[in-house]
Amino acid sequence: MPNIHRGEVEALLDDEPQTLVLTLGALAELEAAFGATDMLALAERFQSGRISALDATRIIGAGLRGAGRTIADNDVARMRTNDGAAGFVAIVARLLAATFGGPAGALVGDAITSAITSVEKSADTSDIASDARRASAEEPPLPFPGPR
Repeated sequence: MPNIHRGEVEALLDDEPQTLVLTLGALAELEAAFGATDMLALAERFQSGRISALDATRIIGAGLRGAGRTIADNDVARMRTNDGAAGFVAIVARLLAATFGGPAGALVGDAITSAITSVEKSADTSDIASDARRASAEEPPLPFPGPR
């Protein structure tokens, strides 16, 4: 059972409950991966709320390794959540909020969560538009009715 007071979170990955924690070693790994000079720079990077798929892969991988799992980022990249990409972003937000704790952690988690919410809203609209374009491209044109 994960202990949030130790920065641990639980996530369902590939339908299996997993514990993730960003230990000092995991944070050092992320600093190196992101070119951050220190943990504050790392936290500031995530406060923008912009998380790439590679970012999520690295953060989730570091969290799994911090919890004792031996797993490569390539294997993490092939994992699935029940909520798709939004599920990965939610895991990252919870993990970073648990790691950095207090107001800083809340800022990081809130920034990421609000960014994904705005992306989901715009994705819903574009999906509807692309579905309409696809449907109209697949339907044969109506015949010209001609004179009455």
